Amino acid sequence: MEFILGLIIFIADIYAIVKVINSGADTGKKVLWVLLIAILPVVGFIAWYLAGPK
Repeated sequence: MEFILGLIIFIADIYAIVKVINSGADTGKKVLWVLLIAILPVVGFIAWYLAGPK
């Protein structure tokens, strides 16, 4: 069960990072978002989903 949950979080984080990289945001903002998502996977993904570059 933990493996499946971890896999879902990993896939969601990769999706968020790809969306951040492909966004039109400034390079500095992209780096900050990617670091936040990478360092805090669950919290970073939720923060990006709610407030990230659209």
